[in-house]
Amino acid sequence: MKEFSDSQIFELYQTDKEKAFNILVRKYQEKLYWHIRKIVLTHDNADDVLQNTFMKAWKGLKKFNNNSMLYTWLYRIATNEALTFIKKDKSRQNISYSNTDENNIINLLEDDVYFEGSEFEKKFQLALATLPEKQRLVFNMKYFDEMKYEQISDILQTSVGGLKASYHHAVNKIKEFLKED
Repeated sequence: MKEFSDSQIFELYQTDKEKAFNILVRKYQEKLYWHIRKIVLTHDNADDVLQNTFMKAWKGLKKFNNNSMLYTWLYRIATNEALTFIKKDKSRQNISYSNTDENNIINLLEDDVYFEGSEFEKKFQLALATLPEKQRLVFNMKYFDEMKYEQISDILQTSVGGLKASYHHAVNKIKEFLKED
């Protein structure tokens, strides 16, 4: 299948909304899934959040300002949806995703039939989960998604300098966490 640019997808949306949206989903589904998964940790939760992300995108696409990239816009929606999910889930089930209960995080990973990580990968995921929310987001986007600071800045609506500092602090905290034991 032909690879469509964001501007081509947006142009197609003007004449064939459903086809354009299907192309958009195929183009970004996997990237967004893994971005969300790193935030919410489990496959089932990531699937739910991804579905919510695309529902919001479908509703909001008619208002989309073609001056920005669809990619950044979708990542912003996905990030916000994932963070909203975590906040609702924490209050509903009293589950911690950061800083307080390492056993809950390990249990989430071990209970997820789609997680096939080694002991080191579990510890690495635990190190990520103990980071403050912003540092974790910046680290995931920079390290795993290989985004440039300018892209992350557009998504999180934060200064590049602040992002660089957050990434630097995250890397140092992860190194320290992995040295323990």
